Amino acid sequence: MKYSTVSDIAESWNVSERSVRNYCAHGRVEGAYRDGRDWMIPADAEKPARKPRAEKLPNTLLERLREEQESGLSGGIYHRLQVDLTYSSNHIEGSRLTHDQTRYIFETNTIGLDADSAINVDDIVETVNHFRCVDQVISNARRPLSEAMIKGLHCTLKAGSSDSRKPWFAVGGYKRMANEVGGQETTSPEDVPSAMRELLESYNASKAKTLDDLLDFHVSFERIHPFQDGNGRVGRLILFKECLHWNIVPFMITDDLKMFYYRGLQNWSHERGWLRDAVLTAQDRFKILLRRFQIEYEE
Repeated sequence: MKYSTVSDIAESWNVSERSVRNYCAHGRVEGAYRDGRDWMIPADAEKPARKPRAEKLPNTLLERLREEQESGLSGGIYHRLQVDLTYSSNHIEGSRLTHDQTRYIFETNTIGLDADSAINVDDIVETVNHFRCVDQVISNARRPLSEAMIKGLHCTLKAGSSDSRKPWFAVGGYKRMANEVGGQETTSPEDVPSAMRELLESYNASKAKTLDDLLDFHVSFERIHPFQDGNGRVGRLILFKECLHWNIVPFMITDDLKMFYYRGLQNWSHERGWLRDAVLTAQDRFKILLRRFQIEYEE
C-alpha cells in the first residue's frame, strides 16, 4: 500500500495539516498509523465526513420543559419550575410544607420528618399530585382548553386526598354544595355546567390571546368556583398552560403577592390595576429565571 505524508494529504483534501492530524488521532482515517512524530496515511484514504453538528438545545420554554421532562434532567428549568410553581400555589392556599420540603418531595418522592414536626398528609398528597398536574399542563399546552382537561386537572390534584373519601366531594367533577370565596357568593352548583360551557365557548372563540384575556378567564373561573375545593390551584394551572400555549411569559403568585392577587380578583370588574400589576411583577421575576436558563421569550 502506498502511503502519503500529512502535508500531502492536507493539500489533496484542502484542509490544514492540523485537521489531518486530528482526524488521525481520533481514529477517523482508516489505515493511518503514527511513524515517529508524524502520521503515515494511505494515499487513497478518504477525507472523513463532517460530523453532524450537535443539536441545538430547544430554546423556547415549552420545548425546553418537554425535553427536560422526558429526559428526567435534574437541575434544569423543568425541575426548578415544578418545585417553585407547586410550592407557591399550594402555599397561598394554606399548605404548611416549606419550599425545601416541597423540593425534597419532588427530588426523592419522600419526606423526612423529625419527632417535633407534624405535617398534614393532604399537603404531601396534593404536592405530589400537583407535580403530576404540571406534567399534564406541559403535555397538553398546545391543545384548546376544554371542560375535560380542566376536570382532569382537578381529578389529578385531589386524587387520594381526604376530600376524595367524602361522599359529597366530586373528584374531577363539579361541586355539589354551594361555596364561597373571600366571603363572596359563587355560582350555584346547578348552574356551574352551563356557566363553564359559556365561559369556554366565549374564551375559545378568539384565535389569539393577550395577558388580559387570560386574566379575564381566570377571574371568571374563580367567580364560578366550579369545584368544591382546589379552584385556586386548578385556575393557576390553567393560567400556566395558556401562557405556554400563547407564548406569554408565565408567572407564579408568591406569598408576598398574595394579597394583591386576591384583591385584584375581587376588583377586576372595575379596577384592573391590582391584579395586572401583581402579575406583571411575577412575570418580571420569571424573566430572570428564563435568562438564567438562556431561554428566549418575547418582550
